[in-house]
Amino acid sequence: MSKILYAEFTVLPGNEARVREMMLELAGHVRAEPGNLAFVPYTRADNPRAWFVYEIYADDAAFQSHITAPYGATFNNELAGLIEGDGSELTWLESVE
Repeated sequence: MSKILYAEFTVLPGNEARVREMMLELAGHVRAEPGNLAFVPYTRADNPRAWFVYEIYADDAAFQSHITAPYGATFNNELAGLIEGDGSELTWLESVE
């Protein structure tokens, strides 16, 4: 069964460009992972500090591989100092089809 989620976070003022660079680099890595079906980052049109990332993984094994990738830890460690709060808020989704 697919693992579908979105992550959201708010960037601290002045860090928008760096987070964009980081996200573009991360997206390249994640999209190359076996079992990744989608990794699509967005910002709100009216607030470029508000980020949303839509992610789909083929199954739990693909998601587990994703969260243990070393580049993910590097990304999250730097991101922690550039965003509001303690980290991304994750919302798990289920298809209605």
